[in-house]
Amino acid sequence: MIEVQNLMRSYGRDPVIERVTFEVKKGEITGFLGPNGSGKTTTMRILTGYMPMTRGLARVASFDVFTQSLEARRRIGYLPEQPPLYQEMTVASYLDFVAKVKGVPGRERNKSVERAMEQTATTKFRHAIIRKLSKGYKQRVGLAQALVHNPEVLILDEPTVGLDPEQIIEVRELIKNLGGAHTIILSTHILSEVSATCERAVIIGQRPFYTEEEPRRAYLAGTVVAQDTIANLTLHMRGAGQLDLQIEGPGALVQSKLASIAGVKSVSYQSAMNGNVNRFEVESEPGLDLRRELAQAVVQNDWGLLELRAKDSSLEDAFLKLTQESNG
Repeated sequence: MIEVQNLMRSYGRDPVIERVTFEVKKGEITGFLGPNGSGKTTTMRILTGYMPMTRGLARVASFDVFTQSLEARRRIGYLPEQPPLYQEMTVASYLDFVAKVKGVPGRERNKSVERAMEQTATTKFRHAIIRKLSKGYKQRVGLAQALVHNPEVLILDEPTVGLDPEQIIEVRELIKNLGGAHTIILSTHILSEVSATCERAVIIGQRPFYTEEEPRRAYLAGTVVAQDTIANLTLHMRGAGQLDLQIEGPGALVQSKLASIAGVKSVSYQSAMNGNVNRFEVESEPGLDLRRELAQAVVQNDWGLLELRAKDSSLEDAFLKLTQESNG
């Protein structure tokens, strides 16, 4: 439904994004995740036709966003970071105006406005002046304007920025309920947003690039460093096999013995605890479960094994690892 290949956008000699490639399948909710300044908003603006690309390919619903811009935009509902609201209009009149601008036929306009208000739970505010609404309900109206023409694709740029915790939960639930009927790409730098709302994530980070014209001059630009389901990205972190251990025994000797076990990549000393108890973090080769071997080594040396557990990994771990690697 959304296809992006080798997308690049530069300002003068300085690219903002470079070789950005990803796809979003029909009905998916995908998070477009990256640090501030990594090129998320630039990519969203290119996809929605607000900004031209320097080179590359971007298609929405099989339409090229550059050569078939009008057809692509008809199939997109866009919620920018600052919703495009006319503050002195009522909710219903504003949505009717937006529906008209987006080409919804007159005989269908009332039905389209009603459906968008129902989807965003704004029906009871149909006669309210927009400027008098809370921040959370203004965001709902912004989402309603993106939905009013019933687009196949929703592109949401930082949809919960500036909301309080209760409003964030409400908007997330709205977005989750829209999945399946719409293909959604959600741009954010908030990790919990993606974990709570999305099935897949595309992670963008900055990395150095070189040109043939200036082979010695490196420039930083945003590029995709990973894309997969949330579960698989988290599994990417667990693949190395990280274990936390608390062992009663001589710290240096314990560390040396654990490091000598086949399949152990590294043993890092974390801290000393009460008495002769020390805490270690062991990283094993991908795919290996070394808990039995580690326990045997401790017992054979007559040390005390007080704790041995797999270290939990999260999307935050994957995000930090991938974006830090991309900057390295």
